[in-house]
Amino acid sequence: MTDSSAPLGQCPSCDREIPAAWKIIEYDQGDGNTGVFAECPDCDAVVKPR
Repeated sequence: MTDSSAPLGQCPSCDREIPAAWKIIEYDQGDGNTGVFAECPDCDAVVKPR
């Protein structure tokens, strides 16, 4: 599991940093990495932070 206080990354639409509190789901990818979907506080859209 990821650090719950670290930012999740940047929104691919508006480049805003997405805080960890905005995470919707965390999942295991087939390649062994962890994927995350979150809501962007600015766009109000569900995104995969980069």
